[in-house]
Amino acid sequence: MATRRPSHAGSWYDDDRLTLTADLDGWLAAVPKEIKGLGTLPIPGARIIIAPHAGYAYSGPCAAYAYKALDLSKAKRIFLLGPSHHHPLSTIAFPELKTYSTPLSDEPLPLDTELINKLRSSSPSFETMSRRIDEREHSLEMHLPYIHRRLQLEYPDRPASEYPPLVPIMVGSTSAETERSVGALLAPYLADPSNAFIVSSDFCHWGLRFGYTYYVPDAPEQRPKLPLSHESLPQPPTTTEEAEEAIRFVSGQRALSRNSELKAEIYDSISAVDIATMKAITTGQTKAFLKILRSTGNTVCGRHPIGVIMAALEQVTSTDSTSEEKGKFHFIRYERSSDPDVVSESSVSYVSAVAVL
Repeated sequence: MATRRPSHAGSWYDDDRLTLTADLDGWLAAVPKEIKGLGTLPIPGARIIIAPHAGYAYSGPCAAYAYKALDLSKAKRIFLLGPSHHHPLSTIAFPELKTYSTPLSDEPLPLDTELINKLRSSSPSFETMSRRIDEREHSLEMHLPYIHRRLQLEYPDRPASEYPPLVPIMVGSTSAETERSVGALLAPYLADPSNAFIVSSDFCHWGLRFGYTYYVPDAPEQRPKLPLSHESLPQPPTTTEEAEEAIRFVSGQRALSRNSELKAEIYDSISAVDIATMKAITTGQTKAFLKILRSTGNTVCGRHPIGVIMAALEQVTSTDSTSEEKGKFHFIRYERSSDPDVVSESSVSYVSAVAVL
């Protein structure tokens, strides 16, 4: 059977089974058992999450918030959407392999090859990931240990072969039109309560080494200090007017050079841009999300997978007026790899978010 190797184990995360299990369990245990306004974790019906994909030393504790909130009680299938960091791609690509392995078990996680083949054949523009492309990409792999561990805890008496199968989807540098069409393709599966969706994305990549030094000189001092959890973050319903105001505040600024004078701290500027981006996402409107990305250039590496899932959510919720918040993301954690205060330093931001549908 063609199985994807855990190619980043031993570098991006631990390859020892006991150590990795202890890491994941420890991070999950550190997450509060309840989130005010959302309820006890896992949150019933919370079957869509956004979580980061950096090395676990950086993003593992943040990702735990999303994974502890994720409701897998009705899951019969798990979609996993992540960006392409290395392979040039303008649409989406599906794996050619049959199973994905993690260090947590000798038995790999199953893929829903029948559905993967069906989705791939729905458009001649969709591609197939070779083993090399698949194993080189980290945005999907970094979620596999968390998925595997949650399934082990959810189904302690089942072999891995009987777990809900995965549908991994690599999303390239897609246009807004392509994101709408892929969102429409996935919308029927999103509407089905037996499907869970995991979106892989880090947020702002700031610094000269990333080619992004956008700066908001009037950014307010970060209060409270990082990390930020649920009540300190943008929450639905965020009105379009609030999102527009956040976009206006951080828009039209300039990039920093090595000799720039600082009015606000760089890390406060990064926080302002990230929070404005979160506000745009919580509106549930893809146009608001695209506007903040155009205005600031925020280097959200999973912006295209997020765009796809937001387009799918818009289609699903457009015919359901039972709840204003249904299908809108709640951000429950925000962290950064560091807090740069000079332009030569760098930082990557991480978020965990959840949507109930």
